[in-house]
Amino acid sequence: MKKPALPHINGLLRNPLDFVHLLDEIPLGILVLDKNLRVVHLNRAFEAMSGVSIARAVGIHCRHMLRSSACVSNCPVLAMNSKKSALSCESDMINMDRQKLPIRITAAPLVNIDGDTTGFIETIEDMRMVENLDQKKSVAYSFANIIGRSPQMEKIFQTLPVLAQSDASILITGETGTGKDLVAEAIHQTSERASGPFIKINCGALPETLLESEIFGHQKGAFTGAVDNKPGRFKLAHNGTIFLTEIGDLPLALQVKLLTFLDDKIIYPLGSTKGFNVNVRMITATHRNLEQMVKAGRFRKDLLFRLNVARIHLPPLREREGDIRLLLDYFSNHYNRQLGKKINGFASAALARLLSYDYEGNIRELKNIVEYAVNVANDKKIEAENLPSYLFDPATPRTPLPPSIDHPMDMSDADPPLAYERNVSQGDKPMETWSSVQRGMILDALKRAKGKKTEAAIILGWGRSTLWRKIKQHKIDL
Repeated sequence: MKKPALPHINGLLRNPLDFVHLLDEIPLGILVLDKNLRVVHLNRAFEAMSGVSIARAVGIHCRHMLRSSACVSNCPVLAMNSKKSALSCESDMINMDRQKLPIRITAAPLVNIDGDTTGFIETIEDMRMVENLDQKKSVAYSFANIIGRSPQMEKIFQTLPVLAQSDASILITGETGTGKDLVAEAIHQTSERASGPFIKINCGALPETLLESEIFGHQKGAFTGAVDNKPGRFKLAHNGTIFLTEIGDLPLALQVKLLTFLDDKIIYPLGSTKGFNVNVRMITATHRNLEQMVKAGRFRKDLLFRLNVARIHLPPLREREGDIRLLLDYFSNHYNRQLGKKINGFASAALARLLSYDYEGNIRELKNIVEYAVNVANDKKIEAENLPSYLFDPATPRTPLPPSIDHPMDMSDADPPLAYERNVSQGDKPMETWSSVQRGMILDALKRAKGKKTEAAIILGWGRSTLWRKIKQHKIDL
């Protein structure tokens, strides 16, 4: 069967240009759309940013690729005037890892030789670097998106810029929730590879067969269900940084394959005998003791040597003197702005408990606690009763906190009436459920939007249909 001809650009230079290769070399995400706003092509940068392969994207409406609040009310393509001039807007997108990324979308029409619009092209710029620079101006004691003023963190802040300018492999260790992901991304964003992709892989999230395909890619027909070629995360990270978190969970067979890559920088996809060179910076992280795993025969000693060229150990929050109060203020201000609230700090009883609590989940747990407290607080300060009850009663199960509103898709999927208890130490205060919290958030958004449901949906980070479903679910009369 004859292969379809690859798209080329003719007449620009002496020889035709490979259109696909040209787009892949541009360090911005690019979507090529038809007149119905369905994806015709996307480049490697967008694939890395979104986690969506071109095979899955072709023919899909662009709003399902971006999953952005701009798709609800501020689509630059739909807002384009009759002069067919390009338009830009700053918004967000939800990638396949359920991360909310700040982006700038620029849309322009594709015009044929007769002057008729035949489609559109959108560039998607990752704004995290710009956002972090703005935050750095307003937050003391910080490096990129990491905050702290304890002696341990000051030492790390002095080390990170030096490591960022090298290409040495880095191993980040520390307990769960200490911010290993943030440190890896900060190193990338302050390095010479900042304009390249930053690709994260959780080595403990997938079974071995799927993990190998996710990391190294596969050829069509390599195994049952492999209906298309898949480039793999290493190839997507070319000229950027690959971040392998939970490296201690990497199976021994894949440890051998990773070691081979570190030796020759060549990737062999599953089902292929043809390798290709990949230029990536390697950062790994783990909460496990890899030295003990080496002794137990569960981690290769030679691989540990290759990954541990430089090591950064993140101390637990309980050992970071002064950082708990700094982080409490930072996260309360952050969620105040996000929710449009005017909560002015913490009441003395609440602050005393938060400062004395032993955070087993470290910064991640502290952040979730503050997010919950700001959501449910109705007074000028966060009171003790606004904190999760397990902070006061160790016997209380640690039920999950409300899904982060940084991820609107998590919010819209939060249908089960899970109980999120308030502190009931006085014995006569009612339990508050997530259902009642969510109902209050919807009412608050509708009030702020003066009853306009489209604007309320944007405030909540939902689609309009999701808001309608939630209004019906919570029996809200309009």
